[in-house]
Order: sequence, then C-alpha cells, then structure tokens
Amino acid sequence: MRILSLFTILSFLFACAPNQQTERNYIQLQGNAQGTTFQILYYDSLQRDFSSQVDSLLKQLDYSLSTYVPYSIISRVNKNDSTVILDEHFISVFNRAQEIAIISNGAFDITVAPLVNAYGFGFTKKENIDSLLIDSLLQFVGYQKVKIENGKLIKEKPQMQLDFNAIAQGYSVDVIANFLEEKAVSDYLVEIGGELRCKGVNAKGNYWNIGIDKPIENAEKREIQTVVSLKNRAMATSGNYRKFYEEGGMKYSHTLNPKTGWPVKHHLLSVTVLADDAMTADAFATVFMVMGKEETLKFLENHKELNLQVYLIYQENGKLQVFNTIHNN
Repeated sequence: MRILSLFTILSFLFACAPNQQTERNYIQLQGNAQGTTFQILYYDSLQRDFSSQVDSLLKQLDYSLSTYVPYSIISRVNKNDSTVILDEHFISVFNRAQEIAIISNGAFDITVAPLVNAYGFGFTKKENIDSLLIDSLLQFVGYQKVKIENGKLIKEKPQMQLDFNAIAQGYSVDVIANFLEEKAVSDYLVEIGGELRCKGVNAKGNYWNIGIDKPIENAEKREIQTVVSLKNRAMATSGNYRKFYEEGGMKYSHTLNPKTGWPVKHHLLSVTVLADDAMTADAFATVFMVMGKEETLKFLENHKELNLQVYLIYQENGKLQVFNTIHNN
C-alpha cells in the first residue's frame, strides 16, 4: 500500500534463496497484492502450502487499509461514512501511527492525505500547487485532530482524510510473519513491496542477505550500495530520488513535511531502518526522510529504547556519504 506514496529502494539478493540442490526445501510464495508484489520464503518440515491463507489475509488487509479500494474501511472513513465499523487492523495501525506521531513530534502524520492528494501522490487528481492552496489544506492536517472513540473515528473537521501508506505495508508484513510463527515456522522471509521481515536462516543456513540500492536518479539499472545481513529483524527503505516530478522549474518529492505542507528539502537521499517489526521500520523510514540527517541523528541518540538501526545515504560536497549503525553478523 505504500507503493504509490513512497518508493522503497530495496533489492533482494535471491542468490541466497533456496533451490533444488539445497539441504532444506524452502517453499516460495509470490504474487501481486496491495498494488505491488510480494514474496515469501519459508521452511516447514511438514511442507505445508499456506498460499490460500496468505491470499485471504492480504485481502482482509486491503479491505481495511487500502485507500485504492473504494469500499475499504479507510476509504469509507475518508468519505465520512457513519455506518463503517473499524476492524482490528485499522485500529492497530491507527494506534501505532499516533504513537509514532507523538514520539516524532509530528514528523509522522497519517492525516497528511489532503496534501498527498494535492501533489498527485495519492488517490485523487493532482492540483495546481501554490502557497494559498497549501495553507488552506493545512487546516485539515494534524494527528491531534483525530481519535477513536467507541469503535468510530472522530475527526475535528469532516474534510480530514487518512493515509496509511507509510505504515500499512509494514503492518501487512508483520501480519503474514506472525501468521507463519503461529504455524511454528521459525525460518522465513516475508516481503511486500520492499518492506520485509526475516527470522532464522535461509536455505543455505545463513542469515538473510538484503541489498540496499545506490540512490541514483533516472538510472537504467539499479546498483547495489551495500548488503545487510538480517538476524530476526525487519527492514524498510525510503528515498526521494525516484518518486518525484518537476514542474515550473521546481522539483516536488513525495516526502512531505506535515507541518509545512511542502516537500522536504535536504541532502538525505535514502534511509534504511532496521527494527523489531516491519510496521515500525516502515514508519520510521518516513520519519527520518522528513527529519533529514542531523535531526535523525539527534533523535536516535535520544531514543535508544526503540532499538532502531539505520543506514543513511546523503549528499555532501557533490559526493554520496554514508552514516551507518547497522553491523552485519
């Protein structure tokens, strides 16, 4: 679901994936879901095929969280449908989003939908951007202006709309991963649209190796910047160098500052976040792209309890530079 509002920049090194010659036969599920693709690799001693259960879960998640499904719960909430009843998926994502909004001092804000739509990165047609329009839309943005009471979403103003695209895909990964763990699967990789979560080892008995793309605009081929070895962690990447457009001599990136209403302008090109769950990694990849490098470093220093690791790629003096707290095993 994040695919149309954020463009994740992960490349998977499937040379590490199982094949017929490996000692253990990993099951691979793949297909299309949530406007993007998914890939699941797991080892099960009983060789159970969970494809139908996974498809069912993905449909449930779309029905709850996708703004591109007109009858979804979030779409009905955005249309002020008074009969809609929030489900556990919607409530879980909303509550976690609000927690991250508070801890990030508003850098993360799911009420940003009116701005996202105006810039043409959302689920409606693009508008002509100027300061008057942005100022008028900001009155409908603010995570403090929405809450859940008695199973209903309460908005301060009816024009307010929600956008879960920066967190729901990570949540979907967690739902599938948790399902596998409930089935006693201890070695798996779950990936949806670039957000992923790994546990255990791959078919060769190694931790899962994931590539991070080098942030190059308009590149015909993707280049790997580095490879990260994941040990029971989730990972998400966000960047501005592919999802943007130019108009009137100005460049508009998809990462918007919820406080100003304008696209961010700083030298941070790509953020990769490792966390204990994919929903957290997904959301903080956006948080740090909004904050920029310096503010991100301060945040990490002050919030070590979150157990986040980052790989930041930024431009300085015309060259790509890296800040890295991820240490491969």
